[in-house]
Amino acid sequence: MPELSPRRRLLVLAICCMSLLIVSLDVTVLNVALPSMQSDLHASTSGLQWTIDAYTLVLASLLMLAGSTADRIGRKKVFLSGLVVFAAGSLLCSLAPSLNLLIAARMIQAVGGSMLNPVAMSIITNTFTDPRERARAIGVWGAVVGISMAAGPLLGGLLVESVGWRSIFWLNLPVGLVALLATLRFVPESRAPKARRPDPVGQLLVIALFGSLTYAIIEAPEAGAAISVPFAAVALAALLGLLWYEPRRDEPLIDLRFFRSVPFSGATVVAISAFAALGGFLFLSTLYLQNVRGLDALHAGLWMLPMAVPTFLCAPVSGRLVGSRGPRLPLLIAGLAITTSGVLFAAFDAESSDATLFLGYALFGVGFGFVNAPITNTAVSGMPRSQAGVAAAVASTSRQLGQTLGVAVIGAVLAAGVNASSYRETFASAAVPGWWILTGCGAVVLVLGALTTGPWARRTAERTAQRLEAPDVREAAGVSA
Repeated sequence: MPELSPRRRLLVLAICCMSLLIVSLDVTVLNVALPSMQSDLHASTSGLQWTIDAYTLVLASLLMLAGSTADRIGRKKVFLSGLVVFAAGSLLCSLAPSLNLLIAARMIQAVGGSMLNPVAMSIITNTFTDPRERARAIGVWGAVVGISMAAGPLLGGLLVESVGWRSIFWLNLPVGLVALLATLRFVPESRAPKARRPDPVGQLLVIALFGSLTYAIIEAPEAGAAISVPFAAVALAALLGLLWYEPRRDEPLIDLRFFRSVPFSGATVVAISAFAALGGFLFLSTLYLQNVRGLDALHAGLWMLPMAVPTFLCAPVSGRLVGSRGPRLPLLIAGLAITTSGVLFAAFDAESSDATLFLGYALFGVGFGFVNAPITNTAVSGMPRSQAGVAAAVASTSRQLGQTLGVAVIGAVLAAGVNASSYRETFASAAVPGWWILTGCGAVVLVLGALTTGPWARRTAERTAQRLEAPDVREAAGVSA
């Protein structure tokens, strides 16, 4: 990639941030619209789960494929394709006449989304070659997630209440068009010096694992064991297939040696747990505020601000703490805050008063604000530079998988306990197991934050890095000989 002027680099950063904004907004805006969709499309609880999980599931399955494809054929090409597909999927979502077609359109959106975020991060990394500039650029990138968390519920509520739920998908069209035209004009093409080879078998096994596991969980309350058990068996077979096949490839889709690094393994589980808590929290809160309290979409969005604002404010603080003191303290704060929030709802009926509801939402916002920055940092900690991008891609996949599982598991628990004929009366008690699951997710973040960031854990990361570097060193020696 040619050296760009400071102004051009800032333009490239702004373009990449636009893509992140529409992908991130799509999640937070959609949650506020769920009750309106449920009424308009006559959707069940599992149908609502699929409107979220169809998106995050496809995104999780294709992130690593999109990143490696962009390295191979050109990042600009893949990024442009992602913008077109995402905008087309958004248009189809806004026109969907039925729940099944909406879910299909959400999957098209996700195919485009998978080409945006990991590719945009690669473009930023290659545009900002100075380490300090790159750190600042990544900080701006992270702040955009906070903006989407803060603005999404309010913006979504305003649109749903004034225009209707279909309007939330119209947002992506003008932003996508501007990003597309700006990319054509200002973003240079780039490729990796040595791109990873495709791994179609590994990719199919990942899709089979994620898809069948999610289907088994979501459909279990309504379909029962006759449907869920065979899909759970497929998920187990796909997992065993990955464990057997991937170590036998020279360039696997997922290098299982990464998991010998305790910080990397810890970051992966923390990402799954934290984002499972986020997915479940947004799902339960949105249905409670609108279907139980009877709030309209706008006021429900306003009630989400006590969670969204601390997330936005705490994210940059967490980033500075990671830079100055390492990831342990932010992870401990995150785990403690999420766990306390979950206990408030599960054991002390936080919904029973506005004050405790506000406190529970604010604590969750603080926890989630602190957890995001250390995940990527811990995942790539000690990794060779040549492997850092792949490690970060696994962390991103873990985030999406966590959100998928959070909505699937907590939604399934809720569906099993809610009596459709007396939804308002049974919701609070049916949601209690879900809040306990959320509490457990926070406890996992807290415990792993303490166990996987100490001296012993860092030594395992150093040993793993040495093993990963060894093949590259031998290959270089062979070439020079």
